[in-house]
Amino acid sequence: MNQIETYIKAINPKWQAVYSELLEVLKEQVPTEFELTWQYEMPTFIVPLSVFPEGYLGRKDEGLPFISLAAQKKHLSLYHMGLMGNKELLNWFQEEYKKQMPTKLNMGKSCIRLTNPKTIPFELLGELASRMSMDEWIGQYERFVVKRNSTS
Repeated sequence: MNQIETYIKAINPKWQAVYSELLEVLKEQVPTEFELTWQYEMPTFIVPLSVFPEGYLGRKDEGLPFISLAAQKKHLSLYHMGLMGNKELLNWFQEEYKKQMPTKLNMGKSCIRLTNPKTIPFELLGELASRMSMDEWIGQYERFVVKRNSTS
């Protein structure tokens, strides 16, 4: 059994089925160039080092994270790194969420918190995962790094 399977088996039964379903949606919708791996103690879709050898934050042994999915004690957390610094994508997601969901969006900078296992917007989250290509994500990340380095 790999780390991801072990992780899913350890999830609270209340969340286990919806977690697995959401992970499957992401596997289907995240562009195929991204690689699903174990990073930061959760399943994470990354830009592999073979594509981006600079690594995340200059760490040559760490792929560039794109989307991660965690099971917390009382909610699921979907981390979409592409939402930070991409106002167009963020605005699209926030507007679509309002149109499709009766509940208020619970979100941080890149973290979407899903607090009710009965109201997971699988289709919307799948569409969100598919709306950014690997090249777009690498470009956005590189602009962030250049900006960050020029201000330090």
